[in-house]
Formats: sequence, structure tokens, C-alpha cells
Amino acid sequence: MKVLVTVKEVAAVEDDFEIDGLSIDDRYLEYDLNEWDDYAVEAAVQIAEAADEDVEVVAATIGPERSEETIRMALAKGADRAVRVWDDAIADQTLLDVNAKASVFEQVVAEEEPDLVLTGVQAADDALGATGVALANRVGYQWAAVVNDLDYAAGDDVATVRRELEGGVEEITEVDLPAVLSIQTGINEPRYASLRGIRQAQQKEIAPHDLSDLGLDAETVDGALELTDMYEPESESDATIFEGGAEETATELANVLRDKGVVGE
Repeated sequence: MKVLVTVKEVAAVEDDFEIDGLSIDDRYLEYDLNEWDDYAVEAAVQIAEAADEDVEVVAATIGPERSEETIRMALAKGADRAVRVWDDAIADQTLLDVNAKASVFEQVVAEEEPDLVLTGVQAADDALGATGVALANRVGYQWAAVVNDLDYAAGDDVATVRRELEGGVEEITEVDLPAVLSIQTGINEPRYASLRGIRQAQQKEIAPHDLSDLGLDAETVDGALELTDMYEPESESDATIFEGGAEETATELANVLRDKGVVGE
């Protein structure tokens, strides 16, 4: 059996940073594995560890060579190997849209032929939240989105999932395999990468592919979305800072609340 997990490197921005055109310089960014994808990796590894049969966990990402350091964290946590897709045509995009991502991962699925595909619900940077479902539609797999509980044993033809719906409603349903499941945070507790796992990850394969390797061309990733501007939103603060001892500041706060009509006389 094979489980494919789509993963992504995302960047967190430092408190103080500068914007240069449509990007933020790397010196202000700290890269890490996308939080939602971390839970998806853990779900895949747990399936493999509990299995009575061999289960291969393959991580797939769209990212530059720099991202291999981050992707190796997925390998250190138990994924067996990884596939990394990058191309000059992808690098030229200011924002890779859902359709482009689904097109790329569609070909990865065709190459790997997984029984189960796990994705994070969304990415921390673009928060589009639709790649998993779009991919399922492309490859003709069954799907379930925003899965916060998964009952599945390797080799079974059906997975039982609990998923979040709007308004706090939850649904328990069965999904026939092959399937794509988008995994929500909180479904499990992602493990820390052990020192042994980190060492072993250095020996695991990360196979680089460009678009032509997957039978795709530059037009495949020429999406409908374009990043046109980037700026730091202006924030207005009307905060009052009280200085002095507790009794003095408490009196001042009470006076302000009384003036604002929050408390009575």
C-alpha cells in the first residue's frame, strides 16, 4: 500500500521586516513545514506503523531546492521518500493558484498511484484551502475535507472519517478508497523528529522533477491569480497606558470605564 502526503514549506515573517516590491527578503523569513501538513504526515506515518503489511509513505511538494531542508523533516518523522517539483515556470508565478497545484499533483498521483492521498486543510501562507478537493476531482478519487478524526487500517477499502462542517456541526461518514483526505489540525499529536530520524532522513531520497518530467508545460501553471501588491496594513491604536501602583491605576481604569458608559456611577 502507498500513502502520498502533499507537503509545503511556508515562511513565517519576523516582527520587523521590509517589503521589496511583491516580496519580503529572505533575511526576514523563517521557513518551516506547514502546520496542517505536519498533521497529515503524522496521520500517514501512524497508518504505516499500525499496518500488518508494508506501507510506503511518500511526501510530495512543490518547491525550490531550498525547501529540501524543510521536507527532510517529514522524512525524519517517518516518510520513506519524497518527490519535489520545481521549474522556472513555477518560479515565475507570483502566486501559484489551486488549479496549477492540482495540475502538478495530478501528475504526481498518476506516477505514484497511491491508494490514499493526505493533504493539509490549508497552507499558512496563501490559506486557499482547496487543493485537496481540487486534486480529488482531477484524479477521480473519493474525498473528504476538514477531517479531524480518521479510522483506517492499511489494506481496508473504506476509511471512516469525522469532518467539520459549518456552524460547529460534525459529520461521520465513510469514504471508499482510493481517496483524498484533507487533514485538520488537532487530529493527532505530530511527533518531534528524533536525532536518529534526522540522521536517517539525510539518506532518504528526494527526487527532483521539473514540469517536463511530469509531461507538463509552462502553460499548466499559468494561473488566473496574480499578486499585484504587497503592503503592511496600517493599524490605528487608541490604547491608554496607566502608570503607577495598582490602587492608582485601578482608580484611573474605573474612571475611564465609567466615562465610556461601561460601568455605572
